[in-house]
Amino acid sequence: MAPLPKSNCPTVEAILAAYEADAGNGFRPHLGASIIGRECERSLWLDFRWTARASFGGRMLRLFETGQLEEARLVRNLRRIGVTVLEVDPHTGRQWRVEACDGHFGGSLDAAALGVPEAPKSWHVCEFKTHNATSFAELRKQGVQKAKPQHFAQMQVYMHLTGMTRALYLAVNKDTDDLYAERLHADEAEGLRLMAKADRIIHAERPPVRISTDPSWYQCRMCHHHPLCHEGVSAERNCRTCLHSTPAEIGLWFCAPAERLMAIAAQKAGCVRHLFIPDLVAGEQVDADPAGAWVEYRLLDGTIWRDGGAPC
Repeated sequence: MAPLPKSNCPTVEAILAAYEADAGNGFRPHLGASIIGRECERSLWLDFRWTARASFGGRMLRLFETGQLEEARLVRNLRRIGVTVLEVDPHTGRQWRVEACDGHFGGSLDAAALGVPEAPKSWHVCEFKTHNATSFAELRKQGVQKAKPQHFAQMQVYMHLTGMTRALYLAVNKDTDDLYAERLHADEAEGLRLMAKADRIIHAERPPVRISTDPSWYQCRMCHHHPLCHEGVSAERNCRTCLHSTPAEIGLWFCAPAERLMAIAAQKAGCVRHLFIPDLVAGEQVDADPAGAWVEYRLLDGTIWRDGGAPC
């Protein structure tokens, strides 16, 4: 008789399950500077509109935490060589934070530094990252802009919004503990382009075109929106997927039927008047209630489905 496969240790399973339980639904309130460099604008729009929950296993969540824990060590490393490192904004006493687009776009800096040996008189935006050996080798060979365009864009946004003109990218090879440092200059044109991109995504009423119509395209295969974008899976039902809501001031959203601004909790809860943005339904719109209570679609299999109101 073949031996039974070994089960995972209950202790390990419990630890990983605890990470998953604490992870939440992955809905970020704003469009993040950390992802604005992503090439597919449709993917960014689907993120911002909370169309699908981000789901990561416990092991991956621990890996993310490892990167966060490394930040404190890198701060100590820089201070040890005489660099002044500010992990919090002295004006607020909290982590450095930048916002734009009425509060719907932004991010948090790892730190700001003065006294970097290559340019000791210039303040630098600090970005700390960890890499596996393959990624680290690519970074060392090609540099941040080419090897990690999202990280490059993130730092350009931070420089643009803080007014700093330099950034320090400090990376760690998780397999060998090798370090890589690269300084970047602010590119005003690039900063403006990224701000315009964020504004375009935030205020788009419909999802941008796909980066590829081929479901097997490598960027699509790795995207967690693949089921919705290419397979017709339904979007999450919340205020951001509703055709009645639009981004408003100070990071809030406006509900047209209720004529009120909605905070995060209300956006997640949604309401009975929810109607999907038509592009999020895998079908053709064939009828609608003049009063706006329902919309009817012919789905891909030919069946008729009514969104809202009583079933047809």
